[in-house]
Amino acid sequence: MLKYPFMKAPYTPSISHILGALSIYDLEETVGKKLWKYDPNTQKDRDKIIIYFVLKDLMYLSYRHRFVLMSALKNALDNLNFDFSKEFKNDHDEYKIMAWNETEIIDPRGFFADIYRLAHEVWKDDLHKASVEDPSTW
Repeated sequence: MLKYPFMKAPYTPSISHILGALSIYDLEETVGKKLWKYDPNTQKDRDKIIIYFVLKDLMYLSYRHRFVLMSALKNALDNLNFDFSKEFKNDHDEYKIMAWNETEIIDPRGFFADIYRLAHEVWKDDLHKASVEDPSTW
């Protein structure tokens, strides 16, 4: 059974985990300033945000964890009723402040579709490696 990194609990992928690098609570003056140089609604900037922040931030996960996380994202993308805008909502009780909130992202589903697309380009070899393994052995 796949476990959370550094823990003994079973790993349960969460779509909100994907955007961890875009949560800037108490980092507005550092990470926030870096992110705000980009426009998440233009393709060129969005690709940079995803590659240099989102995917880079997830590299601490093993290739198996990233495969499971992308599989969960695919399931969410396949569900036409999944509300991707909620993933950009700020939650002060959970210390979650997003670089861009749900009112600033024009196409939240498209943002996540781009994450999926770019992850399969950047992590191509790792995702393939995990796909040919038997998950029951993890």
